[in-house]
Amino acid sequence: MKSLRSLLAVALVSVATLAFAQMDTQKPLPQSDAQASFDKLKTLAGTWQGPITVDPPRSDVKPGTLGQITMRVTSRGNALVHEMQEAGTPLDATKYDHPVTMLYLDGDRLTLIHYCDAGNRPHMVGNLSPDGKKVEFAFVDLSGGNEYGHMYHAVFTFVDANHHIEDWTYMMPGDKPMHAHMELERAN
Repeated sequence: MKSLRSLLAVALVSVATLAFAQMDTQKPLPQSDAQASFDKLKTLAGTWQGPITVDPPRSDVKPGTLGQITMRVTSRGNALVHEMQEAGTPLDATKYDHPVTMLYLDGDRLTLIHYCDAGNRPHMVGNLSPDGKKVEFAFVDLSGGNEYGHMYHAVFTFVDANHHIEDWTYMMPGDKPMHAHMELERAN
């Protein structure tokens, strides 16, 4: 009986090895647009700084204000964490804005969830432009309250390995859009 179990174990390992070997020889599946977009965004991992322009202008964002974006690939490559703050401010979310955005694949869709300082979580879906230079996120829905408005749209434009542009649209109460534009340079 013991030898039968040993023989069965050897046979199962052999079949599993053969199955994995066959998988390695198969042609890779074509990459989906969502996967291509996500892979492109993951190249932005690192810390970025650059001037913030807000339209319409706001008194709390003075001309020349530097933004700092930190992006980090996490969860074995399955998620990208995007953190935004004013450069030089401490990481104290009780006193300073510090929204966090998570980007990940959900099936064949590139998904963005923005954990906003306004206390809500807008959900957007992204697409890579035909020329491969932009990933644009469109609003899908909102979790949480909308008393103070919500993030509505985001565009990541790839310039080169050390420069990219981020454009974020925030929908103020009364559906008045406010646009933030950041021209970012890799800090590390």
